[in-house]
Amino acid sequence: MLELSNDRSFDTAGGMETGNAGDMAALNLARLIAAAADVIAAHAEELTALDQAIGDGDHGLNMKRGFEAVRSEAEAFAAKPLPEALKAIGTKLVMTVGGASGPLFGTLFMALGKEISAAPDRANLTAAFGKAIEAVAARGKSQVGQKTMLDVLQPVHDALTAGKTGAEVADAADLAAKATVPMKALRGRASFLGDRSIGHMDAGARSTALLVRTVAQTIGKSA
Repeated sequence: MLELSNDRSFDTAGGMETGNAGDMAALNLARLIAAAADVIAAHAEELTALDQAIGDGDHGLNMKRGFEAVRSEAEAFAAKPLPEALKAIGTKLVMTVGGASGPLFGTLFMALGKEISAAPDRANLTAAFGKAIEAVAARGKSQVGQKTMLDVLQPVHDALTAGKTGAEVADAADLAAKATVPMKALRGRASFLGDRSIGHMDAGARSTALLVRTVAQTIGKSA
């Protein structure tokens, strides 16, 4: 079981943690929020550089602003039931990230919060994540293969469905982000570049992979 805050728990049986399936782990949601904000801040310049190559050039700064805003209310979010916490985090991201990423990342968290239970097991988490991906695709009018964050989200869902460990899920996310490099962008500002978008990693895919690995590692350290 994975304790997200105080008395709320979340079953990681089936390999969600980086250790053995069924290990006991404790994780404070506020700590997870801090870890996510830290990794985005540490990679803000990298994300901005990726976005400058084929996008608006503001992804790193926008994501850093949004996750710092979430960090500032971490304790309040952690005090809520998990579904409500995720929805509140999503709303905060929509309000503070800006650009195209705010609505997309916000939708991911809000949709996850709508589908997940207060004490989810792996099956519920996987199903909820799948619904959240559908919501992101609908919000962005995009699909897998178009050089977006969906190209990381779907492989992560596939890894969860296959019962992979946290480390394996994180590796899948990293590989998926790298796989956007040879893709031609078909959605977003990068799509305006046509073939010139080939050869660059999608910034949203990279930030998504960073967050996935951070969640997996933070859970694993508590295992």
